[in-house]
Amino acid sequence: MGLFDRLRGDDDPRVAFFGIDGVPYSLLADHPGEFPNMAALADEGTAGPIDSIVPPESSACWPSLTTGVNPGETGVYGFQDREVGSYDTYVPMGRDVRSKRLWDRATDAGRDATVLNVPVTFPPQRNVQRMVSGFLSPGLDKAAYPEDLRQYLEKIGYKIDVDANLGHKDDKSEFVEDAHATLDARFEAFEHYVGADDWDLFFGVFMTTDRVNHFLFEDYETEGEYYEEFMDFYRTVDDYLGRLRDSLPDDVTMVVASDHGFTTLDYEVHLNQWLHDEGWLVYEDGAHEELTDVAEGTKAYSLIPGRFYINLESREPRGGVPQDEYESTRQELKSMLQDLEGPEGTPVADEVYEKEEVFRGDHADMAPDLVVVPNHGFDLKAGFKGHDEVFDSDAPRNGMHSFDNASLYLDDPGASIREETDLYDIAPTLLDLMEVDYSGPGFDGGSLV
Repeated sequence: MGLFDRLRGDDDPRVAFFGIDGVPYSLLADHPGEFPNMAALADEGTAGPIDSIVPPESSACWPSLTTGVNPGETGVYGFQDREVGSYDTYVPMGRDVRSKRLWDRATDAGRDATVLNVPVTFPPQRNVQRMVSGFLSPGLDKAAYPEDLRQYLEKIGYKIDVDANLGHKDDKSEFVEDAHATLDARFEAFEHYVGADDWDLFFGVFMTTDRVNHFLFEDYETEGEYYEEFMDFYRTVDDYLGRLRDSLPDDVTMVVASDHGFTTLDYEVHLNQWLHDEGWLVYEDGAHEELTDVAEGTKAYSLIPGRFYINLESREPRGGVPQDEYESTRQELKSMLQDLEGPEGTPVADEVYEKEEVFRGDHADMAPDLVVVPNHGFDLKAGFKGHDEVFDSDAPRNGMHSFDNASLYLDDPGASIREETDLYDIAPTLLDLMEVDYSGPGFDGGSLV
């Protein structure tokens, strides 16, 4: 909403949402002196830790955060999903999200939405004011709409994502430099379009926080070699969020949230190797590389993160588990997962959920039969090429997602963050703050204001 709109008397409240992918609430809350802007936002508004979703994976989290519904409704369960009735897999993109995004609801209500760098939004929608797609976009030339947005972003050196390959090097200095460059350009774009003041909903995501956490989070938790670089990066994030808050007009409520928490990674757990070792996963031949290589003798297989599918007769192409043995097989696998321990005797699973407990909706037929939410330290992997060991402690990354300890900040002292608050509450809260009617199909969460 720009000057012309205000002169004509359009005074509907507005919202500016800034995503900080993968930032745990405790990281910011435990260092108020280091991050004074977030501390001020918490003191003057409402802030607290919230839960993510099951599974806490960004490709599933952002569709749920921006729709207010679970993967059974969005149709997106993770970075890699399985075609129904097939062993073929695909990487979900924006068009695979089957539920209405909150910016679509705002647009339907006659409001303007600027959407920048949200994961799983490629290709960019043409029905919003402007959009540049985020994580999983093939390149900026195809990810931005309209044309003037693309031209501006190219001019400032905007990057959709940091070069994560740099994080695999022992020397992280080049990775840190690239992370700052990506963050700086993202802030420049956010500041520019916030300043345009022609929107009712601004929705932008800082994805680089997740990348830094993946490669430097252990350094933070143990005050390791790159502790200062980690803290300096987050000081910059705090500064940028403070400057964005200061630039917002009085009719705008600022909201900051992450899609999941983070913790130190101790072991990658290769679950398909575990299933193979236990005799539950059999391959057609020795040259196995993907899901299509599983043989009829397979009882179960896994996709990241921690999703398990029974190889069910008449559902899977080479399903070997009869329909009348489905539940007993699922319960046996669930018990095995609950008993699975790491090298030090720590249980891998914090929770093992049956699909009916966490997924419901028109696309629940795509749901995994079981989902494991791991204890901190165990990063659940799949892969069909095989590994020498189930537990691998030599991963290039030292940080992993967590279900708990995601962040939520609202510049509204009247909001209420409860113990059960999770990602599903964000979309209805933002619509409520904008006074956009969202009656009709329900949400899995509710407004916090």
